[in-house]
Amino acid sequence: MDIPVFHDDQHGTAIVVGAAMMNAVKCAGKNLSEITVVINGAGSAGIAIGKFLLKLGIGDLIMVDISGILNRGEEYTNTAHAEMSRLSNKNNIKGTLADALRGADVFVGVSKPNLVTPEMVKSMADKPILFPMANPNPEITYELAKESGAYIVGTGRSDYPNQINNVLVFPGIFKGALACRAKAITEEMKLAAAYAIAALVPEDKLSPEYIIPSALDKSVAEAVAKAVANEWNKSK
Repeated sequence: MDIPVFHDDQHGTAIVVGAAMMNAVKCAGKNLSEITVVINGAGSAGIAIGKFLLKLGIGDLIMVDISGILNRGEEYTNTAHAEMSRLSNKNNIKGTLADALRGADVFVGVSKPNLVTPEMVKSMADKPILFPMANPNPEITYELAKESGAYIVGTGRSDYPNQINNVLVFPGIFKGALACRAKAITEEMKLAAAYAIAALVPEDKLSPEYIIPSALDKSVAEAVAKAVANEWNKSK
């Protein structure tokens, strides 16, 4: 097609998770290239997030679905799962979500409520980062995650800090694409959008309770639109 096409639940979610991830990792004093991220939920959103985080340069990705950790010892009838088993899980570990989280730096949940226990959080690396985004009830509640030692928690809800909401992404992406008459939404445009959102949190204001702009911040759409248009024009 010669017009921009964009799946918001997949790529919009991936971009905003990427923006939050960059700032969370910076706030925790870690490097993207050295972290292990566990994604629970290997559906369309989870896989889009996983691929995007790999493009951002994370150290390792472990994908978990209802049957356990995606690994290269299984034969998957789902071609997307087969692809992700090849792209992720450097050490080819097997087992459950609890096994995946042991020593991991980040948890991303796009699955269902109450799957993460305090023991799982305590088994993670120092200063664990949790993005339990199942709505309205996350994989672990904000309160329980913090009580269990989570350093940063971001959910899909507006009544807690760090709402990870794809409404931060799609108005600006389309505004920018239409302004420059882009014929596609490229991977580079998605990355530019994530960097633009992350940059709206000043370093001197960055904290465990503030890693991403508010969904009501009117400056976000303009910043994303400008970054996306600039990226398309650079590629021409």
